[in-house]
Amino acid sequence: MAYEIVDSNYGKNWVKLLHVHRQGSVHTIREWEVCSELTLDSKKDYINGDNSDIVATDSQKNTIYLLAKNHGLTTPEAFGLLLCSHFLAKYSHANRVNILVEVHPWRRIEAGGQPHEHAFVTCREAVRTCQVRQERGALPVVWAGLKGLQVLKTTQSAFVNFVRDEYRSLPDMADRVFSTVVGANWRYDALRDVDYDASWATVREIVLDLFAGPAKGGVFSPSVQNTLYLAQVKILNQLPAVGEVEMVMPNKHYFAVDLSKFPGVGSATNNEVFLPVDKPSGNIRAVLARSRARL
Repeated sequence: MAYEIVDSNYGKNWVKLLHVHRQGSVHTIREWEVCSELTLDSKKDYINGDNSDIVATDSQKNTIYLLAKNHGLTTPEAFGLLLCSHFLAKYSHANRVNILVEVHPWRRIEAGGQPHEHAFVTCREAVRTCQVRQERGALPVVWAGLKGLQVLKTTQSAFVNFVRDEYRSLPDMADRVFSTVVGANWRYDALRDVDYDASWATVREIVLDLFAGPAKGGVFSPSVQNTLYLAQVKILNQLPAVGEVEMVMPNKHYFAVDLSKFPGVGSATNNEVFLPVDKPSGNIRAVLARSRARL
């Protein structure tokens, strides 16, 4: 029988680096984890054990450090584009480069109401991610993302009118605790004159706004699906450089504890004490893209 390797890549995973930019006494830091993956134009390393074309993963790791040193770090998207360009220009037998970046969130400590010059505290609200992929002879494709953004609201959410069949056990709930951990990825159709930092912050704010609503009263969510979709629509409306948005919202359930067995201590009804249940969880996902006109 004949076999064919239809796809392959190799590289260095999760290269950790902290970059310090010093402007006098004021320092700025960026801590990232970077993955690099190369796809070569031959498979002789796999088939014949011939390693003569392999760019060592150690070389890839050191390239990440050296480019960070020589060019600095601005945004993960810009650094991903730089790495793709470098690897394709340096190694003519590399057909494809894939770069992944995760950002560790830091913010300045405030001391006496002033931002500190060189001291920082972690602020892990959401993890910023990025993927840049480029094939030889083609334009790069840039995806940005966020993950681990856990949100919760105690009202203004419902679970009603779902399919009723012999398998369903949960009753309708006109008012419930709604919690999810948002994951989102979006693809840029345009790469020039894009403010990647501002775009990421905009997506985060849109997600929080569509989930929470105004400070007084909030906003009603008839379903996770609807909240997810409205956020995607607003992202595409506000960010014309973005062509596609993928979003995932798993349910993080909080069930009211059954205290009906204790009526003598005033616990016949309970809307104050809940049991967090993270597994199993419902998982809602959708990809929303701009419609292309059909001829």
